Amino acid sequence: MWTPVHIGPSCFRTLAGWRPHSSWSPCLSTASSRRLLSSVLSLSLLGAPALAAEPSSKPAAKASDASRAEAARLVGAFLGDTPLLSDLQSLVDEVGGRATGSPANLRSVEWALARFREAGVDARKEPFQMPGLWLERSASSTVRGKGLEFSPRIAAMPFSTATPKGGLTAPLLDAGRGTEKDFKALGEKAKGAFLLVDTTELKNVDDLFREYAEAAEIEQRAFAAGVAGVVYVGSRPNNLLYRHNVSVGMGNTRPMLVMERDGALRAQRLLRTGKALTLTAELELQTGPAYESYNVIGEIRGSTRPDEVVVLGAHLDSWDLGTGALDNGANVAALIDVARQMKRLGIKPARTLRFALWNGEEQGMYGSEGYVKAHEAELDKHVMASSFDIGCGRINGFFTGGRPELPALVDQALEPVKGLGPFTQVDAPIVGTDNFDFMMQGVPNLVANQEPALYGPNYHARSDELDKCDPQQLRLNTAIAGALAYGFAQMDAKLPRHSRSQVEELVRTTDLGQQMKSFNNMLEEWTSGKRGRKGNTSAGPANR
Repeated sequence: MWTPVHIGPSCFRTLAGWRPHSSWSPCLSTASSRRLLSSVLSLSLLGAPALAAEPSSKPAAKASDASRAEAARLVGAFLGDTPLLSDLQSLVDEVGGRATGSPANLRSVEWALARFREAGVDARKEPFQMPGLWLERSASSTVRGKGLEFSPRIAAMPFSTATPKGGLTAPLLDAGRGTEKDFKALGEKAKGAFLLVDTTELKNVDDLFREYAEAAEIEQRAFAAGVAGVVYVGSRPNNLLYRHNVSVGMGNTRPMLVMERDGALRAQRLLRTGKALTLTAELELQTGPAYESYNVIGEIRGSTRPDEVVVLGAHLDSWDLGTGALDNGANVAALIDVARQMKRLGIKPARTLRFALWNGEEQGMYGSEGYVKAHEAELDKHVMASSFDIGCGRINGFFTGGRPELPALVDQALEPVKGLGPFTQVDAPIVGTDNFDFMMQGVPNLVANQEPALYGPNYHARSDELDKCDPQQLRLNTAIAGALAYGFAQMDAKLPRHSRSQVEELVRTTDLGQQMKSFNNMLEEWTSGKRGRKGNTSAGPANR
């Protein structure tokens, strides 16, 4: 829940060289924030006095101490009453759900540009191509049998096809869990029928990823069987509706939908007692050809190495059943606030920082794909690209994408916020958010690994609203994002960009290929050369 914060500016009086803005007096009172304050104080007390006492014959040490002091000031800023929370409320309550291609999404682009510019951050919108338009306008269903009729609520799965006006009517059959054995039992009856597929009630993020993986296999079997469409028993309690992409993306040719859990289980029970049922599904969709959408890029140009780029990314779009607070408004607001505080404090990073608010993520990470295509000539100079996309849960560390040298650099960058740890880096590739195209282009990439908190049950759901985000934890996560950004902007190390053959090796030796297959069949796009690094250029040197 959102709660007021009531601790005065005395929290900050001992931070070396920093005083709170007169209107930013509140700070956080959690144990985590007290640990953070202790960490910041340690850095300040170690850094600032040493800076004053250091002999002029050691400029390198001076630079290091100056960086420590700047990191302390930046991290400390997020304990104050910044506009972070009001930004989040404005985005989710005033703009609302932001499906790419919708009027609300276009409003969100202008909203983000205005926030950056009001903070004094250079900002621009960068166009990219969406492969096609898909928006739900309405969805309804009716289940009928001898002597019975009821109308459970449904939601169209993204990339479902529309039905004819008046709906599509077909037999509704029990497909069990959609296993090979279940399809074999159905045999020819599956052809031309709606299949009702059972699900386990979703309780956490592990369940969510299992759901994605299972759906990809189920849908392959269903398409091969010639079904009229697939109906998933809603996996969320309390009849909560949500959206998942059809696994084949825009190549889908059938109506695909999620039915509220209670209504779907009622239909399942009737089928299992021998009742013959039909389903009429009516899906009104707005679809169209490829069109232009926009990413929003806020930029703080590097002071000494401006051609080297560190990307901090969060996707601006959301699905439209809820208002996208967890997925992903919270992290959009966080990155805007990191850029804002850097400008307010006059921090000048050595490398260029790009705060990228992506669009088209929910449909297939198309905004970040568009970025890597547009900036292909610069990718050798991209030091790191990160993605923040798991709601408001505590950041425990980062997925480092199968780059063994990267975890130590992340540890180094997070030193100013070690009081919020421990942080554990997981050196494994991950698919499903906007690190993907950077990874497939060989750029070192990170994904924030966050505690699930309320993320899983509210994922893509009507319930993804403002009250699901813990505001105190969001402030602390923003401090972590700020430390990461500043650390990678300042450090001397620069990992090489991987060659095509090195990325191929990553696909072969990890579960990356299977993950890609489960998400809009990204594996086919990689193997066909549509996405990812071209050629077989050898990697460059490991350091600057």
